[in-house]
Amino acid sequence: METADPSSHPVRAVSAAQAADFSTLFDFLPIGAYRSSPDGRQIRANPAQVRLNGYAHEAELIAVMQDIGRQWYVDPSRRTAFREQLERQGYVRGFVSEVYRHKTGERIWVSENAHVVRDAAGRVLFYEGTVEDITERVRAEAELRRRDEIWKLALESTGDGVWDWNLAEGVARMSRRCLEMYGLSKHDLRPSPHSMDERTHPDDKARMLRDRQAHLDGDAPSYVNEHRVLCADGSWKWVLARGMVISRDAQGKPLRMVGTHTDITQRKEAEALIWHQANFDALTGLPNRRMLRDRLGQHMLRCDRERLQLALLFIDLDHFKTVNDTLGHEGGDRLLVEAAHRLSRCVRASDTVARMGGDEFTVVLPELHDAREVERIVQAILRELARAFHLGDEPAFVSASIGITFYPGDGQSVDDLLRQADQALYVAKGAGRNRFAYFTPALQEGAQRRARVANDLHAALPAGQLSLEYQPIVALASGAVHMAEALLRWRHPRRGRMAPMDFVPIAEANGMIVEIGEWVFHEAARQTQLWRSRLDPRFQISVNKSPVQFHRTDADRAHWLRELAALGLPRHAMTVEITESLLLDPSTNVAEHLLALRAAGIGVSLDDFGTGYSSLAYLQRYDIDFIKIDKSFVAGLAPQSNDLALCKAMIVMAHQLGIAVIAEGVETPAQRDLLLEAGCDFAQGFLFAHAMPAEAFETWFNQRRA
Repeated sequence: METADPSSHPVRAVSAAQAADFSTLFDFLPIGAYRSSPDGRQIRANPAQVRLNGYAHEAELIAVMQDIGRQWYVDPSRRTAFREQLERQGYVRGFVSEVYRHKTGERIWVSENAHVVRDAAGRVLFYEGTVEDITERVRAEAELRRRDEIWKLALESTGDGVWDWNLAEGVARMSRRCLEMYGLSKHDLRPSPHSMDERTHPDDKARMLRDRQAHLDGDAPSYVNEHRVLCADGSWKWVLARGMVISRDAQGKPLRMVGTHTDITQRKEAEALIWHQANFDALTGLPNRRMLRDRLGQHMLRCDRERLQLALLFIDLDHFKTVNDTLGHEGGDRLLVEAAHRLSRCVRASDTVARMGGDEFTVVLPELHDAREVERIVQAILRELARAFHLGDEPAFVSASIGITFYPGDGQSVDDLLRQADQALYVAKGAGRNRFAYFTPALQEGAQRRARVANDLHAALPAGQLSLEYQPIVALASGAVHMAEALLRWRHPRRGRMAPMDFVPIAEANGMIVEIGEWVFHEAARQTQLWRSRLDPRFQISVNKSPVQFHRTDADRAHWLRELAALGLPRHAMTVEITESLLLDPSTNVAEHLLALRAAGIGVSLDDFGTGYSSLAYLQRYDIDFIKIDKSFVAGLAPQSNDLALCKAMIVMAHQLGIAVIAEGVETPAQRDLLLEAGCDFAQGFLFAHAMPAEAFETWFNQRRA
């Protein structure tokens, strides 16, 4: 707190009105405020200024303060600097210094602001200023710097490289250890985060940038990513990058981020080797039994979602023991390697060839649309394996016996399919070898069951055996419920409750799905109208629409639109759920059907998103309102998991396109919280409620609202 040299002009008296205004303003300031005369005496000091200097009353402070500037600064040069700045500019702002508390002599840190008040002739009347005690802030910043240095030293001692990114200035610095890790010097990199980004492996860069941005945006508690970095010698090194924003501005914008790089190259190489040894056959390089079971299980899940089928082939080499006995185990091994190559050439790129052990192989043929595809591949395999194997001086000959089973027609589990294919294999061997056989008993039983279900379906609708249940869709941010999905149920008089997957494909195959679909839409529309008046005027119900229904005529399509108009339902009261595979249909009828639904104000929801094609082209081509993240991704949600990263990517992509996101299969609070943190809009699943009849849904809704 300092003044300039006093002017030779006399001080003009301050009017009573001026004094009153000054008191009203200064007395209530939370920081110190003062007015001093040109000769350095205190004229006024507000209560905060009195307390800052250790006094109890303004009069006491004014009585003892004579040219306080000479007794104020710990560093005397600060007084000179203050005075020169005030004389040169007429004001001082944010002048930070260490000073003495006047009465006690205690050293504190303050930030000062001051200006000169002159009369019309330019003569100095007095000086006004404010003084803020910032001791705690200065000490906290000093402690933060001290801890920062200790933290960096500790991390360096563990072998980690440390980086420090000043986002406000766009400057990133790397520690000596961090540079040494890549064989770089400080002259090899610009002081910018992009200089290291440019050295990131192209296959890893997008994921690394997404993970880092997720933390910068506040969507992830920290930044954690594993990626490869190009070293000075041209090699790639795996690193674990970790970081955290340690400073943000008042608007939450990140200002500084610090982190580490840990060399994990050896761990990654060891993991890759262990994984390969655990999942692939050492002799042929084909997937082994373990990998086969995993892939087969994945393909079965996809069949369930997309209503496809797959075939499993069990292959045994005929007369292989003779070759082994003749050419020895080395010759036998060479034959097995060549057989593996021939099998791989016979199948499609999407198929899996595996070695089960010995001379047994399996082939998985997923995504089958026609059983004739299986026979074409099987005949090719029989021809290829029947050709001579040139392993020594004399050609060796074997043939193959093949057992075939189908999913979902024959079995419902991996073990079922393997057992059934093996049984069919022995049928082929028993029939003379060098041939194939189907698992006939299961196929016959499946055909009979489908015929019975199809026949019973004709009576199900007239007999009132079909019903709808409703599963709520919850807004994650608020917990509000104003949407539900209508789900079809069949209470069979003899079989009891039947899952949709047991009869919907059959209804699609025989065309009954059209009549059933019309009934579902009518019931759901009526329920929407009722719940909009009883529960929430915004209530919306979504119904699943089979691809078969999209190939109906314009008259069938218009029926839905007329029914909505007759019920007086407004736009967006109903939503239609479709599968991604439908968007691949080149038929103009499908596109026109979707456009007609949109024009009528019926929303479109893309079901099981992420399990099919998930093409941006289709999302841009069609006007989609919602995407539903498939439950297979939600089930694996965990902090820093791949499923979480995929969910975040889907959510960000959808939001960029103006599409809302619904997560399916939410069963735990942890899954809900991760989805909410990732920005997901809605969720449905057993955590909130099972699907239930309309009456039970109303009870549940009212209890929740109460």
